[in-house]
Amino acid sequence: MDIAGILGIVLGFAIMIIAIALEGTVGLYWSLSSVFITIGGAFAALMVNFPWKQVASIGKLTVIAFSKDDNNESEIIRTLVEFAESSRREGLLALEDKVQNTDDEFLKKGIQLVVDGTDAELVRSILEIELAFLEERHAEGQRLFEQFGAYAPAFGMIGTLIGLIAMLGELDDPSQVGSGMAIALITTLYGAVIANSVLLPIAGRLRGKTAKEILLKEVMIEGILSIQAGENPRIVEEKLKAFLSPNHREVPARRGVAPGTVSGAEGVMSDAS
Repeated sequence: MDIAGILGIVLGFAIMIIAIALEGTVGLYWSLSSVFITIGGAFAALMVNFPWKQVASIGKLTVIAFSKDDNNESEIIRTLVEFAESSRREGLLALEDKVQNTDDEFLKKGIQLVVDGTDAELVRSILEIELAFLEERHAEGQRLFEQFGAYAPAFGMIGTLIGLIAMLGELDDPSQVGSGMAIALITTLYGAVIANSVLLPIAGRLRGKTAKEILLKEVMIEGILSIQAGENPRIVEEKLKAFLSPNHREVPARRGVAPGTVSGAEGVMSDAS
């Protein structure tokens, strides 16, 4: 779990509560009916806009948004370089058993296509189609929170209008106008706070996670095609590291190979290439 993200939300609410408390008017900012109109109304609109299956996934998507990433670009590159070494030494068929040790289904599928002798262009096409649909599936979750974040302020405004209408009906008592106006505006405040402190940031986190996963998949596609082409493992490594920012290009030493050294078999192959 990414504690920083959760702390960010908690800190945002804490700052607002402290600021309100300093004015000594905390009770004035609480209204159960405003919560009901803002969140309940926005959720109802969400149910109209999206299939229930998507709406019901809000909890799961929230957990995903605040979970730590399991994938590591450097580890993926190291794995692909190891596969490149094995294929150069033992042939592509040797990868069929090795790829079973990885949990990534995308990588397994790509390597299996290569082992099966699929044409390189067809391999790229299949993997890019799968990547495009993965991006679209993830975008659905982002849109869910973005729409939720758009509906919350809208229903906050609706709640304010309801409050204003009720207040105007009590104009015969001028002493109630001030408090009535304050209560009417609370729903607008709730909508803005919920949207900008919770819903839209979660959509942003999901978008960032998707971008990182797409980058990893693109690294895998290039690595798989380089392995199929029989490229030198060193070239494969340098090509894949180009996907990373300069401060993330340090790839862990490959299993059984000390940092900065080249195995004998790899050295012979480097000379032969």
